[in-house]
Amino acid sequence: MQKSFEDAITAPDFSIEDYCGTSYAASLLGLSVATVQSLVEKGELEAWKTMGGHRRIALQSIYGYLEKNKRQPLVKLSNPQGRLRVLLVEDDELLRELFQSEFESWDLPVDCTWMSSAMEALMDVASMRPDLLITDLVMPGVDGFELIKALKRNVELEDMHVIVVTGMQQEAFDARGGLPDDASVLQKPVDFGWLRGYMSAMVSAKRKQQLHAERVKARIVNKAAARSVQLRDRATARLAQKLSQ
Repeated sequence: MQKSFEDAITAPDFSIEDYCGTSYAASLLGLSVATVQSLVEKGELEAWKTMGGHRRIALQSIYGYLEKNKRQPLVKLSNPQGRLRVLLVEDDELLRELFQSEFESWDLPVDCTWMSSAMEALMDVASMRPDLLITDLVMPGVDGFELIKALKRNVELEDMHVIVVTGMQQEAFDARGGLPDDASVLQKPVDFGWLRGYMSAMVSAKRKQQLHAERVKARIVNKAAARSVQLRDRATARLAQKLSQ
């Protein structure tokens, strides 16, 4: 029986970097999203579901499926931290499908989760921690303005980029109290060329941050190793001095 994603993330050996969304899994396996969903239902891929009903698929089970079927991943499997985690919140199904079609045609390491309401996003975003939120503003129930304000109050999401996709004009923004200064506005119809450039820049920046972190870690390890050698040499020298007396 599959456990919930919320139960899974409480396990001591579970990392939020150990899973991916259905779209990225489909890219890795060279299968359709529907086929991946079917494999999950059959138990051939290990997955969890968020409270919003969205699947999180274990990367390890994807590796196992590829090995079992003697296949190579169609997308280069790099460090999962190098992928750009994107959350798209849009109640228009046709526009969601258009975004999905565009993203899947780009040669970018993007793992995107699609949600049809702001309420879904509010329930799942804490476990997802997306790098980029793309959201509509006019939606039934909780709208995009309320969504952004709620997420910006979460200190763990303060580095999250926000792109608002809307047909509203500045006067309408002002009437609702405006948008955060760091939010970018993308007017409808969507300029996907601009969006691809923006996301490409985010991927490059993330890779640079990762490389920098790896270099810092390597310097710390090398410094510790050198210090260990120094201490060993000093101890050896002191021992040799004692033995010679």
